[in-house]
Amino acid sequence: MRTFIKENTVIPFMKIKGIVEILCVLLVVGSIVSMCVKGLNWGLDFTGGIVVETEYTEGVELNLVKEAYAKEGINGTTQHFGSQRNVVVRVAPKDGIDQQTVTNKVFAASKTIDPEVKLVRNEYVGPAVGEELVESGILAIVVSLIAILAYIAFRFEWRMATGAVISLTYDVIIVMGTFSVLQIEYDLTVLAAVLTVVGYSLNDKIVVFDRIRENAVKLPRNTEMPRLFDISLTQTLSRTIITSGTTLITVVSLMIFGGEMIYGFSLALFVGIVFGTISSIYVASTWALILGIKRENLIPVKVEKKETDGYETMD
Repeated sequence: MRTFIKENTVIPFMKIKGIVEILCVLLVVGSIVSMCVKGLNWGLDFTGGIVVETEYTEGVELNLVKEAYAKEGINGTTQHFGSQRNVVVRVAPKDGIDQQTVTNKVFAASKTIDPEVKLVRNEYVGPAVGEELVESGILAIVVSLIAILAYIAFRFEWRMATGAVISLTYDVIIVMGTFSVLQIEYDLTVLAAVLTVVGYSLNDKIVVFDRIRENAVKLPRNTEMPRLFDISLTQTLSRTIITSGTTLITVVSLMIFGGEMIYGFSLALFVGIVFGTISSIYVASTWALILGIKRENLIPVKVEKKETDGYETMD
């Protein structure tokens, strides 16, 4: 694998761990405050509402469709669905507006653009279903974090497991805080992205922890834990840059060219990967040190002492 760091050098990540940890805490607090004050802009998947899909004979611009809907008093989320010919509008439930009324207005507005437009479907998602989805989504995140805690505690050490779960919780809160601040619709695709971020970020942390455990055996017994962490993080940095960088190229492409339909999904992935990489380097490792992890917790057998670890720290 191509490396970006000079061999036998160490980046002193842990030297500024306190500053980075404070910034992370401030971001988490800000995200929580935003979610408490502004809340999340829940999509119809969670709140319930009316969904109407129409099919035009030719591709149509969304701005033109939105203007036609606005004249009929239809205000909702309008998106292409599958192709430029198919348009889906999602309207939040309101008093005095039933499914048939919305469908008639949408169809009438669509006919002003294309007289041969077809009504593909009209559906109503009840609020009870939306409430169940909210509960299921929260439960999915909580269960996954508990399972991750158990797995890492079994494979590595409970302090590492706790640090990993804290950092994953941080990743999730930052993603949700971003959607709260920007008031971008939070729907099932975004929830799927959040769960994807948890898995992706966990994979990065497992690689780091694995290298820390290996170095706990290889390096001299007098190597201090912060330096052991610095060496391990530096060794895995090239891998992190390559994997996260290539993934971000794809995600950014989706954000730019994917359209409004998957913008929320790609934005959640972008934020999650960026901050998940930061949390892998600082949050997970820092909390393992804060909780008092020791070398003896990582090595099952005695390791012979060496005179030097063979690395020189970068200035």
